[in-house]
Amino acid sequence: MNQNDKARTFHTLHVKGEPLVLYNIWDAGSAAAVAGAGAQALATGSWSVAAAHGYGDGEKIPLAYLAQVAGRIVETVNLPLSVDFEGAYATDPQGAADNVSRILDAGAVGINFEDQIVGGDGLHEIADQAKRISAIRAMAEKRGIPLFINARTDLFLKESDRGRHPALLAEAKERARAFADAGASGFFAPALVDEALIEDLCGASSLPVNIMAMKTAPDVATLGRLGVARISHGPGPYRAAMAWLKEAASGIYG
Repeated sequence: MNQNDKARTFHTLHVKGEPLVLYNIWDAGSAAAVAGAGAQALATGSWSVAAAHGYGDGEKIPLAYLAQVAGRIVETVNLPLSVDFEGAYATDPQGAADNVSRILDAGAVGINFEDQIVGGDGLHEIADQAKRISAIRAMAEKRGIPLFINARTDLFLKESDRGRHPALLAEAKERARAFADAGASGFFAPALVDEALIEDLCGASSLPVNIMAMKTAPDVATLGRLGVARISHGPGPYRAAMAWLKEAASGIYG
């Protein structure tokens, strides 16, 4: 598949009620392993990629290095690749679009693009984040690539008290509407685990909804019944792999 074929395929894999499950990867080796297990598409996790290369999360891994990692994954495995691109390494719309263009140069066909202020506090205002999404969409259209922009909100992730999550749902819906109007392809709400809230969001959003697999989250079958179209595993696979590696090494050196 060429890049446009992969992009179109990636879009079609997002079906409400039949979620695409992404077991997040961090390099070409992990991509090959997950592809060999039967994955239909690949997605990096920002925390995992950074940790695997000796960096902290939060855009600490250099953009050029991240693009190189993405390029190696694309060259190694012939599946659609989405890159967890955090805040696009820029706060202004044009800077964000220019940086996403570098990820397209690497051959990726999707990005996660979050609304939290990386390295700061809180979230970008809805209108400001919408402008950034619009600029990224315009860049991708100019290049003729149907980029999948998975617009992530960190509303729920930043509120550790899940008893307060119902009060955040109205703003989540507002962000989903604004991001859809700006050109987003999907809406990602990590740390949202309450079944009723997930079902409400899926029903209200015109975009396919992405939920993160967590110990307290519903299982795949339940998420499908609630209307979810995509399930991500975030840093879980990397942490599990490194825990196994450490335990195996301890058996040698212990």
